[in-house]
Amino acid sequence: MSDTAPWITFRPELKVLDCTIRDGGLINKHLFTDELVRAVYDTCVEAGLDYMEVGYKNSAKLFSKKEFGPWRHCDEEDLNRVFHDHTAEKTDLKLCAMADAEKSDFRDQIVPRDQSVLDMIRVAFYANQVSDAVEMIEHCDSLGYETCANLMAVSNVDDAEIDTVLDAIVATPADVMVIVDSFGYLYREQIDRLYKKYSTALEGTGKEIGIHAHNNQQLAFANTIEAIILGSNRADATMAGLGRGAGNCPMELLLGFLRNPKFRLRPIVKLLQDHIIPLRDTVEWGPLVPYNITGQMNLHPRAAIEFRAGDDPDNFVQFYDKIFSDI
Repeated sequence: MSDTAPWITFRPELKVLDCTIRDGGLINKHLFTDELVRAVYDTCVEAGLDYMEVGYKNSAKLFSKKEFGPWRHCDEEDLNRVFHDHTAEKTDLKLCAMADAEKSDFRDQIVPRDQSVLDMIRVAFYANQVSDAVEMIEHCDSLGYETCANLMAVSNVDDAEIDTVLDAIVATPADVMVIVDSFGYLYREQIDRLYKKYSTALEGTGKEIGIHAHNNQQLAFANTIEAIILGSNRADATMAGLGRGAGNCPMELLLGFLRNPKFRLRPIVKLLQDHIIPLRDTVEWGPLVPYNITGQMNLHPRAAIEFRAGDDPDNFVQFYDKIFSDI
């Protein structure tokens, strides 16, 4: 096989994870209908994707069921209702959920793997929560799950802290360590540096490196490509980039880049047409100017989200002046 494009992006061992419902649910408190969640699932199966992240395993004490939809908690009864026919015999697609450090009652919420339709638990944590993350990873592994470590907001973590986190994760049974650009701040050069740091720390462990990019500066797809070219074998994306604030790497673009014949794009195009684009009538996402600004400033997008929900959401100069006056 040629070592030059267009075939260079074909790597059979690379696995794609759809996190539309989990990340996308941050824009509507995970109040998706069962119909939509099932439509995403059926599309992932038909498109040949490897993983679908169906939501969070977060505590109902912190995220009330009166306010948040079922995909904030992923109770087994909800999983069984929507994915009742999900079996390894039917599809190679694996289901996963994310458990946030300090936001999940993980010892009570997460049942043994053989009692759930879930295959993987992804543990999300900030650098100062790494001890909790290690405990969660070890617990989930003991229950039989694949596990994944997602160090959030890595653009706000200094090198020494990253090294400490990597050292801690190396000692765990985590299958994957993900580069997470939570604020959409990173450029190609920073992706390169982080990938080399992660790969050096994980060398010889058998752990894979993943990439989860946000689109504040319209670089989510580009940065995902860069990580893949460098060697990342796990990549996250969402349908039409659906996700908090500026959104994520669009699945429809990622599959076109990968050129793996096992992936099929047409089911995703149909899902976009029938289910995802109509969501724009009620919710907003995408790299609008306020998100560009928070991305450039390496800030959490919450200020931009709040501004877009206000009375004058298109007064970008006002937002710009507010952000810089707060610095």
